[in-house]
Amino acid sequence: MRGLRERVRSFEPGIQLLMVNQFGINLGFYMLMPYLADHLAHGLGLAAWAVGLVLGVRNLSQQGMFWLGGTLADRIGYKPMILAGCALRTGAFVLLAFAGNLPALIVASAATGLAGALFNPAVRACIAEGAKERRVEAFAAFNVFYQAGILLGPLAGLALLALDFRVVCAASATVFGVLAVVQARALPARRPAPDPERAGGWRGVATDWRTVVGNRPFVLFSAAMAGSYLLAFQTYLALPLQARTVLGDGNGAAMGVVFAVSALVAVVGQLRLTDWARKRFDPARAIALGLAVMGAAFLALLPGPHQGAGGWPAALGLMGLVVCAALLATGSALLYPFEMDTLVRLSGERLVATYYGAYSTVAGVAVAAGNLGVGALFDLAARAHVPWLPWAALFALGVACAGALAGLHRTGHLRLAPAGAPAGEPAAA
Repeated sequence: MRGLRERVRSFEPGIQLLMVNQFGINLGFYMLMPYLADHLAHGLGLAAWAVGLVLGVRNLSQQGMFWLGGTLADRIGYKPMILAGCALRTGAFVLLAFAGNLPALIVASAATGLAGALFNPAVRACIAEGAKERRVEAFAAFNVFYQAGILLGPLAGLALLALDFRVVCAASATVFGVLAVVQARALPARRPAPDPERAGGWRGVATDWRTVVGNRPFVLFSAAMAGSYLLAFQTYLALPLQARTVLGDGNGAAMGVVFAVSALVAVVGQLRLTDWARKRFDPARAIALGLAVMGAAFLALLPGPHQGAGGWPAALGLMGLVVCAALLATGSALLYPFEMDTLVRLSGERLVATYYGAYSTVAGVAVAAGNLGVGALFDLAARAHVPWLPWAALFALGVACAGALAGLHRTGHLRLAPAGAPAGEPAAA
């Protein structure tokens, strides 16, 4: 912790505030969201399709609007979008506390997602702008706060849930309200440098988006990295399915352990992993190694026991889940700071929030489409009695993403633009 404290203090106060802000964002969000589905189904008595609709609207409104949120941050400024996102999520969580019918729940869910789309690209662009050449270090420390919020949020929510779900909503809303007030007072008003040649209005926005889409290195990098988000998401899809297979009704406690291990690995190991990788690899190789480790994580589940095995086979199955989660977190922590830095450098340090937003939208689409494929693989594996099939496919995806990233680096597609160069213009060889 001393190393983290010293690292954080070495950055300007605005970046320090954004790191604490991200901890608060994840604390407030994960305090509530893991328990929302149960509240909708059992507290309000909604049908399963309605629960899926409410949760799906939140995901769609966030992932689908990231690109627009990033564009607004580049045009209006980072601070206004961060404040707007925190204020909107405050109101959305208050509405969730009192909403008792489907239309109100859909509005609250959509507002929750839109809030994330407003502040996420702005926060990352603001850190990139303030950290300058120390972006890798800044994003490594940022991820520690990010994961700490994921670790502590569900625990705080579980304690408050013993009182009432509305208390959880009130606490989450309070967290975001406090964040909005503190940042309104203390966050510097940072925004991109003005560009006199940049058109205003929707015509200018369309020009910005064409610039992003026309940046071939960025597009190729986004495609190669999309699989990493699908792999990371399996902590919430494939691993719970496997836990149910291994432990039956006892899967809830097992997944609590899995989530805790995943967050702890990132919190404890992030700075060490980043320092280790910076001494040995260039950014592209560090990212490729992280992708390979994420794919290799699923090898731990290949010899998983059959349903109802019990005893030592079940214990070994649980151990496989923990190892898989730990390796997924390790690979993600290894690549994340270099990934964020590479995005800024591929943008030529222009339209940074727009690039972050577009990248997040691509990742969201990949997760949504990829999860359909993962679910289909589980169904096929059950019918064909080949339980190893999903894990082999996920391992192959990790290897393919690592190979694609290494190929882009080898062929010069990831030659990074120098500071101030136009987006899409690679650096000289």
